[in-house]
Amino acid sequence: MEKILETLKQELKEIKNTQKLNDLKAKYLGKKGSISSLSAKLKDLAIEEKKEFGSKLNKIKTEATNLIEDKKDKIEKEILNQKLKNESVDITLPATKIKTGSPSIVEKVIEDAEEFFISMGYDVIEGPEIEYDKYNFEMLNLPKDHPARDAQDTYYLKDEELLLRSQTSPVQVRTMLKGEGKEPIRMICPGKTYRREDINATHEQEFDQIEGLVIDKNISLSDLKGTVDTFVKHLYGENVETRFRPSYYPFTEPSVEIDMSCIYCEGSGCSMCKPKGWITICGAGMVHPNVLRDSGYDPNEWQGFAFGFGAERLAMLKYEIQDMRIFHENDLRETEKFDRKESK
Repeated sequence: MEKILETLKQELKEIKNTQKLNDLKAKYLGKKGSISSLSAKLKDLAIEEKKEFGSKLNKIKTEATNLIEDKKDKIEKEILNQKLKNESVDITLPATKIKTGSPSIVEKVIEDAEEFFISMGYDVIEGPEIEYDKYNFEMLNLPKDHPARDAQDTYYLKDEELLLRSQTSPVQVRTMLKGEGKEPIRMICPGKTYRREDINATHEQEFDQIEGLVIDKNISLSDLKGTVDTFVKHLYGENVETRFRPSYYPFTEPSVEIDMSCIYCEGSGCSMCKPKGWITICGAGMVHPNVLRDSGYDPNEWQGFAFGFGAERLAMLKYEIQDMRIFHENDLRETEKFDRKESK
């Protein structure tokens, strides 16, 4: 038995793979193996000899089994190490650069405006893009025969009662109705609007507005002026100035158009401001008494102002974009350079 065990140890040294190891295991521990076959000798031994012989035989079987299992573990580890070596990855190499998406340029401007007005105590309120004529026109002091209701300007969906909103002002109306003529309001309503426009460098049929509304007691044009002036300086810098020009809107009285000093030529005149030194950025005014009254607010007690910016207009000025269609075409050759400008 000792001789068989010693021979096994020598043969194990030459084994390099699991197939040969299995063959060797069968040679020694199989049914007809060298060690297993020794059990047949028990029948020829006396009772006392059987006990001693059986004990030694079990010891040899256990040791042989352990030797073979240890060899098996060693071979498997060597195979695994070789596999890891062959499939190793150099983690010091630079990673593959994967392009990731980012918010659109217009969305960045809208989010910036939301953060600004929230810091001034405004609520950001959204409303439906499919709207009733009642909220989009009638309650904004736009009577049935007003040109803005023309089907050539507005996307009507059903019987001239449902439409794609042409402005975000209906959200202001809905908010005033909720106030029931008793609560002050300070809100902005950014969102998409739709109009039948000839698509060109400065017009689209789908565009975003950022409208605002303040309703309270003792509100005046000076409050509107201070609000818009602060917002414009936030977007374009402290050196930018604003001015009011008389204008007309059915839902405000008095109405104004708001200009800012040209950020490209600092007011001296250039192609962007069309040699005027000023760029129109906003329509605004004091909320018309009829709009207040129809929404439940007594115009003798409550006053308010409203304003509306075109988000694409603000973005075009901020990023020096000449063509509004860039926002909707998603041409990375165009938009990536504005992302780089933003990161700087």
